[in-house]
Amino acid sequence: MYKVILATRYLVKRQIAYFAVLAVALYVFTVVVVMTVLTGLVTDFKQKNHSFVGDCVVGTESLVGFAYYEDFMKILERSDFVEGISPVIKSYALVSPVETEQNLGVEIMGIDVVKHSRVTGFGQTLYYRKDDASKAFKPVYAPNLAGCVIGIDLALQRDAKGGYPYGSGPTEMALAISCFPLTAKGALAKVGAGMVNTQTFYYSDNSESGLARVDSSMVYLPFEQAQLLCGMAGAVKRVNAIHIKFRPNVRLEAGCEEVDSLWQSFGREKAGEKQAYLLKNVTVQSWKDYRRGSIAAMEKEQTMLTALFALVGITTVFIVFVVFYMIISHKSKDIGILKSIGVSNGNIIKLFSGFAFLVGISGSAVGLFSGWLFLLKINRIEDWLFARFGFQLWDRTIYAIGDIPSQVDAKVLAVIVFSAIAACLVGALVPSWQAAKQKPVETLQVSQL
Repeated sequence: MYKVILATRYLVKRQIAYFAVLAVALYVFTVVVVMTVLTGLVTDFKQKNHSFVGDCVVGTESLVGFAYYEDFMKILERSDFVEGISPVIKSYALVSPVETEQNLGVEIMGIDVVKHSRVTGFGQTLYYRKDDASKAFKPVYAPNLAGCVIGIDLALQRDAKGGYPYGSGPTEMALAISCFPLTAKGALAKVGAGMVNTQTFYYSDNSESGLARVDSSMVYLPFEQAQLLCGMAGAVKRVNAIHIKFRPNVRLEAGCEEVDSLWQSFGREKAGEKQAYLLKNVTVQSWKDYRRGSIAAMEKEQTMLTALFALVGITTVFIVFVVFYMIISHKSKDIGILKSIGVSNGNIIKLFSGFAFLVGISGSAVGLFSGWLFLLKINRIEDWLFARFGFQLWDRTIYAIGDIPSQVDAKVLAVIVFSAIAACLVGALVPSWQAAKQKPVETLQVSQL
């Protein structure tokens, strides 16, 4: 009991202990705020990538694509772990408004909008046809014409608050889309002056996936027209990818392994076919691996920032060490009295370790509460700063970020608090050991009393 009483008295009565508490509180506050915001951004970015591609992708990076996809889709449809399948055409094209000489290089994606919306979150990215994605390629001003959905950043300019100036309907606009069709061997399907396939589509809707690189470069086309445009609609039809959604009870890794196993068997069955060589370049990837190039950069930033805060934690260890060294140097007589009445070295260490624990838990409590309060108002603070000084943490005209993430993760908080308390215990370890080694005969000499 005396260990708790003395540890509490040292915390309350010794003003220098407040500096240790303040150091821990500042550390916890900073880490809670930064890690909450960063973790929220990374989690949101991953969710958007997952929504964009579905659970699993069977595809190739080659613009030629691969054949016999319809046969493989039938196999997947018979599987009990697959909920949805969507074949996709991917290529590059030039887009220009009709009757102008402007040309813009874009990516095109040919999709069956109903199938693709079942597999991915595409239907929810639409603005005008969100309630009925099946009409995404039907312009409201010309329902019988072939429509196209344009990435939001290609169609509209984002304002300073991250919003878009939507109208009551899409602007009536015809777009000439041109691309080079390729044969199964990768050669140009056409020669001479007419080597380019061009078709006119009409602007029918916007897609806001929340992925800046996608929304600023992607044009979505009806699947059949895209297949014709890219030269993949011959006797043996081709696609670039098959996007797959698993049933809710299927784990991602297990589902991808099942698809990969089916694909390997399918490849052996088709080994004697004329275009079987195209199947060798096809891979089966989970959404995490398929979008690794985009996700890895943010994960790397998160790792680096975590490492930097670990270094800040080391600084906290030294601050606690200095504070405890000074406290113990002024409490040598207390230690001598305790040891003279039979208190063991182990109990002396426990006393100051308990003191360190109280410093850690007090600082953590102050830091957590301050961090939570700041996160609760962080978006209002940013709005006020923007209104008064034009300051934003992220320029919304450049970054596709809405509100700053402020949802606190209990697991992250637990790790931060544990780290703060551990830093205090480590910082107090050497001074506590030195206190335990002190001899009563030396600390209680009459000349020193």
